[in-house]
Formats: sequence, structure tokens, C-alpha cells
Amino acid sequence: MIRLSELAAQIGGRLEGDGDILIRGVGGIHSAGTGEISFLANPRYEAEAAVTGASAVIVSEDWNRECPAALIRVKNPDKAFARAAMLFYTPPPRPVPGVHPSAVVAEDAELGEGVSVGPLCVVEAGVKIGAGTVLMANCCIGYGSVIGTGGLLYPHVSIREFVRIGDRAILHNGTVIGSDGFGYSVDRNGVRTKIPQIGTVEIGNDVEIGANTTIDRARFGKTAIGNGVKIDNLVQIGHNVVIGDHAVIISQVGIAGSTSVGERTILAGQAGISGHLKIGSGVIVGPQSGVTKDLPDGAYVMGGPAMPVAKMKRSHAEIMLIPKLRERVRKLEEKIRKIEGN
Repeated sequence: MIRLSELAAQIGGRLEGDGDILIRGVGGIHSAGTGEISFLANPRYEAEAAVTGASAVIVSEDWNRECPAALIRVKNPDKAFARAAMLFYTPPPRPVPGVHPSAVVAEDAELGEGVSVGPLCVVEAGVKIGAGTVLMANCCIGYGSVIGTGGLLYPHVSIREFVRIGDRAILHNGTVIGSDGFGYSVDRNGVRTKIPQIGTVEIGNDVEIGANTTIDRARFGKTAIGNGVKIDNLVQIGHNVVIGDHAVIISQVGIAGSTSVGERTILAGQAGISGHLKIGSGVIVGPQSGVTKDLPDGAYVMGGPAMPVAKMKRSHAEIMLIPKLRERVRKLEEKIRKIEGN
């Protein structure tokens, strides 16, 4: 447990309320109870803050609604709550350096200082792994691949041949990097013949990739993921795609081959991006959108096919009027029939 006054000091917040309250954990605004701290970052939950059972709530500096709990005011409630949560989190022990007896490591593989290779891992010939990187159980690192320092590969990550990954990468369970791109030639009878995918994948520093995400190797050249990119679970990135620095790609997005995505662009959940497109920097693509054309820097689009958000909202509003218009037409037709009948 920690006193609320001490917690507020550790997250850099301004306390309003009893600083002697003991906090034992964290919880959501609707589920937190006595002894727990919550936070409010989204205005849609303001009504729940008024009836929360939490002992304390982290809010923005200018928040001015009713709340029965003590308050900690901060600039960024989301970030501050993350710091508070870590005060109550005990991480699992980091694997000790060394190679597990059940792992298979090629004789010429180069392992940096403090590398940990877990049970049943396979590290093929020509692989280089930087200092402090951890391979958890059942990871497979393909021929000639390079992984930088301080990385963490969770169980069942597969890295194919000649892939290059930068420093401090976090790859979650089931990630596959460098599988063959989807490339075939088609003859006049519709029979497809595989086109060799002889390129690679290069991933920058400080990249995090979610569970069961796949990034295809290039047909030639490279598929490139920039520095600081954050990729969610179940994302598919096709061959020769280029992702700019600090882009965010959310769950179930699919990006077809040879498309480029600019820096700090956000692709929301289940968005689909066609191939050979240029998506600018600072773009936001809304959830379930289908992008079929290039997008300039700073665009904010939504819908299928994707269009500027203002236009999409107008179109949706017009669609919602269709039932009323149908009823109006029906009444007008009825009046016309009466007139014609006379």
C-alpha cells in the first residue's frame, strides 16, 4: 500500500483531498472500489466519475465536475495513471542470461553479452543477437538475421532469414517477420506460379509489434518499418511496404504490397489499405475504412471507400434521412393518386 500524498508526488500531480488515504491498487472508473485509484481521460466517462467507488481519481488540471473521491490533477491523466499502475505491478523475473540446454544454436551464431535464449529456441547459422536481448521459449531466428540490443521476443516469435531488427524491439507471441510476400504470376488459364520473394525486412529501433502480427519480406529490396513504430495484434503488412517513424497501426489492419505510410500516421482498427499507395505523414485513417487512393499529409479519412471525415459525416446523415424521405414520397404519391382519381 501507498499513501495518496506519496502517490501524488511520485506521478507529479496536485492532490485535492485526504493525503493519508491508503491506496492498494488501481481500477477502472466504473469498477474501482475503496482503496483503489482510477483515472478520467475520456469525457464520455464523466458521469461515472460522479458515482465512482474509487478512493481517488486522476483527472486533468482543468476538470471541474462532481466526484466523491479525492482528486490528483495532472497534465496527462492517461500517462499519469500508467505511472501509478506501475507502482502496484510486480513484473515477472527477467530470464537469466545464457542458452537453455534444449535450445539449438548454430556454432557461428554471435550472441552478445547477457543474451538469454530460452527453451526449444532455434538460432540458425550467421545470426547476430545484440547484448541483453531475450528470446523466450520456442523462438526461431532464421539464417543470417540480425537483432539489436535490449530486445524482448516473447514465445513463438519467428524471424525468417536475413531479417534485420533494431535495438529495444518488443515482439509479442506469434509474431512472424519475413514470411514470403503474396506474389504470383498468372497465365491465361488462371494458373498461378509463385514469384520468388528474395528481399528482406528491416525494422528500426524501439518498435513494438503485437501478437500474431505478420510482416512479409519484400519481393526484392526490403519491407521497412521505421523507428518507434507501434503495431497492434493481428496486423498484416504486405511485401515492400514502408512504414514511417512513429506510425501507429491498430488491430486487424491490412496493408497491401508496395504501399508507403508516412511518419506519425495512425491507421485505426480493421482499416484496409490497397497496394501501391502513398499515405502521407500525420494522417488518421478511421476504423474499418477502406483506402483506395493516395492520401496527402494530415488527411483525416473514414468510411469505405475512405473520404474526408466531414464529407463522410454528411453522407451518413443523408443516408439516415432516407426512411423519412421514402415516407414523404409515399404520401405525395398517395395525394397524386387522389388528385388523378378526381
